[in-house]
Amino acid sequence: MRRRDFLSGIVGSATTWPFAAHAQQQGLMRHIGVLMLYPESDSEGQLRATAFRQGLEKLGWVDGRNVQIDFKWGFGDADWIRSAVTELLRISPDVIIANGTPAAKTMQQSSRTVPVIFIAGSDPVVDGLVQSLANPGGNLTGFYVFEPSLGAKLLELLKEIAPNITRVAVVSNPDAKAQASWHASVVTAAQGFAIQVVEAPLRDSNEIEGAFTQWGRERNFGLIVVPDPATNAHRKLINELAAQQRLPVIHALRAAATEGGLMSYGVDLPNVFRQSAAYADQILKGAKPGDLPVFLPTKFELVINLTTAKALGINVPLALMLRADEMVD
Repeated sequence: MRRRDFLSGIVGSATTWPFAAHAQQQGLMRHIGVLMLYPESDSEGQLRATAFRQGLEKLGWVDGRNVQIDFKWGFGDADWIRSAVTELLRISPDVIIANGTPAAKTMQQSSRTVPVIFIAGSDPVVDGLVQSLANPGGNLTGFYVFEPSLGAKLLELLKEIAPNITRVAVVSNPDAKAQASWHASVVTAAQGFAIQVVEAPLRDSNEIEGAFTQWGRERNFGLIVVPDPATNAHRKLINELAAQQRLPVIHALRAAATEGGLMSYGVDLPNVFRQSAAYADQILKGAKPGDLPVFLPTKFELVINLTTAKALGINVPLALMLRADEMVD
């Protein structure tokens, strides 16, 4: 696979604050909280955690030596997220990494002073997390990784690999209201392909299984999975059901394709976590989150699972394979 870095220059732009730098040299232990909306056993979550630690180490912050990183792992409803945030705030962290928009919004509601670096899947301005991308203001900044236009690109790629599809379900988290913009993006793009779009807000495994049973009876049907901690948590089940019902599916999460999904197109999220360490470094050295601009991705990676394509009877176009960053075989 070709890894493509899309946020170059953040580390080089870090500002050194004399007092904080002196404290780091003297071995003062700093604290970072990380709210990771994944079970601790999830390989994707572990990749992100490892990338974050590696990014910190390159900047001189070593877990257990001059910084303590406290992870809160798990996934649940709004009450669970509030509980997890409360636990992280008890350790009085110098900065918190919030994985996912729900985590970021709960952090904002819980503290207006603790610096927060978010990895947001929906527009942080629309969600009220920041005043603007260039000048966030307040105590939050971070990375906006899944803008709605990506939905149109996923439909385009799905149509390219499965040209016979005439109906597409957009699988999303019903509790993430901001995902409506994703659905709108797909609907607009679908007009050019004469494809009917079905909205599919699915909350749990029972709803997912019921929907796939219905979709399996249809012909020329495909799926787009909107990136979200909830849909990511069900990616294994979605892939298994897609294989059983012989339905082509495209994800925005790389791990979903490497674990058996047909294909994915999206941001290299472990790399985002690696780069977020640069912002943590700046904040630990005295920078204010409100002065650090929100970054948007400019590079994406395409992964195609050739084994799954073969099982579905799909011949992957050569032009598509040549554009792929990784092919799983």
